[in-house]
Amino acid sequence: MTTSNTFYITTPIYYVNDVPHIGHAYTTVAADVLARYWRLRGRDVFFLTGLDEHGQKVQQAAAKAGVDPQTHCDRLAPQFTNLWQRLNISHNAFIRTTDKPHQAVVQRYLQQLYDKQLIYKADYTGWYCTYDERFWTEKDVVGGLCPDCKRPIEQLSEHNYFFKMGQYQDRLIDHIRQHEEFIRPASRRNEVLGFLQTQKLGDLSISRPTSRLSWGIELPFDKDYITYVWFDALVNYISALEYLPQGLPAGVRYWPADVHLVGKDILTTHAVYWSTMLMALGQPLPHSIFAHGWWTVDGEKMSKSRGNVVDPNKMVDQFGADAFRYFLLREVPFGQDGDFSHSALVTTVNAKLANGIGNLLSRTLTMIERSCAGVIPDRGPAVLPELEQRIENLANQLPEKTETGFNALLFRDVLLTIEELNGLCDEYIDKSAPWKLAKQPEARPQLHTVLNTSARALRLLALLLHPFMPNASAQMIHQLGLSLDLSQPLAPHAGLWDAPLAGSIIHKGASLFPRIESKPQGAKPVSETPASPQPTAAAPTTAPAAPQAPAPATAAPAAAQPAQITIDDFMKVQLKAAKVLAAERVPKSEKLLKLQVSLGTEQRQIVAGIGKKYEPEALIGKTIVIVANLKPAKLMGIESQGMVLAAGDSEVRGLATFVEDVDPGTKVK
Repeated sequence: MTTSNTFYITTPIYYVNDVPHIGHAYTTVAADVLARYWRLRGRDVFFLTGLDEHGQKVQQAAAKAGVDPQTHCDRLAPQFTNLWQRLNISHNAFIRTTDKPHQAVVQRYLQQLYDKQLIYKADYTGWYCTYDERFWTEKDVVGGLCPDCKRPIEQLSEHNYFFKMGQYQDRLIDHIRQHEEFIRPASRRNEVLGFLQTQKLGDLSISRPTSRLSWGIELPFDKDYITYVWFDALVNYISALEYLPQGLPAGVRYWPADVHLVGKDILTTHAVYWSTMLMALGQPLPHSIFAHGWWTVDGEKMSKSRGNVVDPNKMVDQFGADAFRYFLLREVPFGQDGDFSHSALVTTVNAKLANGIGNLLSRTLTMIERSCAGVIPDRGPAVLPELEQRIENLANQLPEKTETGFNALLFRDVLLTIEELNGLCDEYIDKSAPWKLAKQPEARPQLHTVLNTSARALRLLALLLHPFMPNASAQMIHQLGLSLDLSQPLAPHAGLWDAPLAGSIIHKGASLFPRIESKPQGAKPVSETPASPQPTAAAPTTAPAAPQAPAPATAAPAAAQPAQITIDDFMKVQLKAAKVLAAERVPKSEKLLKLQVSLGTEQRQIVAGIGKKYEPEALIGKTIVIVANLKPAKLMGIESQGMVLAAGDSEVRGLATFVEDVDPGTKVK
C-alpha cells in the first residue's frame, strides 16, 4: 500500500508503432512536472512511462519490414527514449511489454482470474477493428466504420476467452460516486458515470487465437491463445513495480498509483477495464485517473494526410526544451482541448519568457553588476512600501497556491501566479527607477532595497519554475550565485521570502530566453483586419482638372474635423454595461480576444482587438461598456455580437469602464 510520503505517477505506455507527436510529449511533460515538484517537496516519487509492443499492428508492420516483431520493436523504441532525454523527462523507469518479467506478471494475473472462475470461453461474433484491436457491438457501428478511428471494420466469428467485467458494474458506479477525485476532471467523471448508469456493461474479450495473431503473451491456461493487448498493457502499472525499481528495500511498494495520466480517448479502458480488473484481482484502485484533452493544429485535427502533425523534436530544435514545455502547460488549462500554432508559441516565448522572466533576470543582474560590484546587497529602507508589500504578500502565498495547483493539476494556474509575481517586479523596477537611484549617492540604501527585492523574487521564480523548465531554473540559480541542488528535496526555509540571500556573488550569463523574430510571410497577417478601400474620383472625360493653388508657405495644415452627427443619430447607438464572464485568445491572432459577457438578461459573445493590451484572465469579472445593437459580424470566422469600447488611436490604451459598481445590462447614456 502507498505510504503518505510516496507519489506514484504514470503515463500511458505509448504504442511502439507511433511516431512521437505533441500528444505524447504533452502527457509525458505533465507527468514530469508533477514528479519534479513532489521530489522537491521531499516525497518518494516513482515516475513510470514506457511502450506497448504487442498486437496485430506490430506484427503486420514487422512482416512488412521483413523482420521479426521483437527486432521491429527494438528499432522503434529509441525514438521515444531519445525524445524523453531531449525533453528532460526524469522518469524512474521505462517499461516495455516485451520485458520477460512483465509477461510473467501478466500470466500470473490471468491464471488467478481463471482459477477464480472470472474467465470463461465462449463463441463470439462481432465487428472487429484491426487498427484499435478491439471488437464493437452492432449498435456501436455506423456505416461499417470503427466508432473511434473511423476506419473500415470486419465481422469476425471465433472462440475467445472473456473476463466477467459486467458483474463489477454496480461496484464501480459506487466507487466513482464515493471518490470524487477518482476520475478527473469532473466532466470526464460525469461521462463515465453516464455511460455506466445508462448501459449494461458486458464482459470483456481478453484473448485472440494464435491462428490469427501470434505476437502477444500466451494465455497460461491455453497455448492456442494470446491475451488481448489491453489486458497486457494495463497490467504494466503494477508489473513494473515488481522488477524495475532499483535500490529499494524489499517489500517497498508504491501501489495504488496516485495519478494515472491518460488522453481522453483511452479513459474508458482505464476507468472501466482497468478498474474492474483490479477489483477482480483484489487490488486497490488508483487514487486518480486524469484524462487530458487533445491538441489540434491551427484549428484542425492532426493527421499525417494533412501533414500537420507537430514533431516535438523540431520544437526542441527551434525553441529549446524548456520553452516548449512551458508553452504546452501554459497555453490551455490541463484537461481541456488545446490548439497549437507556431505563432502562439513564438508569442509565448517572447511575451512571457524573453520579455518577462528573462528580462527581469537580465536587468536585475546588470544593475547589481554595475552598482554593487556583482554582490547582491542587503535591504535598506522602503522605496515603494505599498508595492513592496504586495510583492512580499504574493511571495508568502506562493507555497500554498503552488501546492493547491499541483494537487488539482492546474498547471496553467501555477504558471499564471508565477507570471503575476514577475509582472509585479517589472512594475516595481519601472516605478522605482533604480538606474536613477544609482546616480544619487544618498539614495544607495534605497537602490539596495530595489535590487535585493528583485533578486529575492528571482530566487523564488527559479524554484517555482524548476518543475516546468529545469534547465532555465538551473541557469537562474547559477546566475544568482546560489548553491541550491534541485535534484534533492528543498530545505523547508528555501522557498521563504526571508531566506538568506545578501552577499551572494552573481554570475551574469547569456540571455536566458533570446527573443524570437518572426519571419515575414509576404502577406498581411490574418489577425489584422485590412483597411477598407477608399473610393476614388472618376477621371474627367474631356480635359484634366485645373491645378489647385499651393497653400502659403507659412500656413499650418488644417486639422481634420470629425463629422458631426445629430442627437437622433447618437440615440441610435445602444450602449450597455456588460460583465466579462470568460475570455480567451483567438487562435492565430495576437490582437483578438473572444469574450463571453453578461447583459443581465442575456449573454453575448464579442470578439475584441484588445489582446495586445490585456491578458484574457485580467478581464474576467470586469464591467465594461459595449455597443449592444451593432449588427453581428464575423472576425476570423468567429461571430461577434457587439463591440467593446476602448481608448486609443493605433494602440489600445484602456477599456471604457465604470468608477462605481454597475449592474450588467444597465444602459449607458
